[in-house]
Amino acid sequence: MTWFAIGSMKDIPRRGARCVQTPQGRIAVFRTADDQIFAIEDQCPHKGGPLSQGLVHGAAVTCPLHNWVISLETGKALGADEGAVRTIPVNVEGERLFIALDAIADKAA
Repeated sequence: MTWFAIGSMKDIPRRGARCVQTPQGRIAVFRTADDQIFAIEDQCPHKGGPLSQGLVHGAAVTCPLHNWVISLETGKALGADEGAVRTIPVNVEGERLFIALDAIADKAA
């Protein structure tokens, strides 16, 4: 896996997100209240809402457009909703954050 540096943990507030533009599209990188880091594609499976602008709670994010709740661990919609987004592997080295761009490309193929 090839890791691409995207910044540091302090760039993302707790229970917040940061959007990273890649050749494969926008990736939303989330930091939970307990400092777990997750990366998923930044597009809700419902109507394409920007998940990076949603509310983070536990290990999930609520889409700002229509309140769909997406698991940050699996990328799947929770509750009665159906659909999923791609998850992207994240590597945390101290405070530095990396995502696996080749994993994004592999999933797009």
